[in-house]
Amino acid sequence: MKLLRFLLGLVVPPLGVFLTVGVGPTLLINVLLTLLGWLPGSIHAIWVIAKYEEKLDRGGEIY
Repeated sequence: MKLLRFLLGLVVPPLGVFLTVGVGPTLLINVLLTLLGWLPGSIHAIWVIAKYEEKLDRGGEIY
């Protein structure tokens, strides 16, 4: 599932973020960045997914 989220974060950034954190301010930011261009949205999506996975690995609180 982790690989799928990263791939979707690259191809369809809002979908990757939605599958990772659900509906919220992070998704709205990603949609706006994606509307500005595919590259900013993809960078943000990969960053959000990586941070989420990092917090899961550490056993920290998630969003």
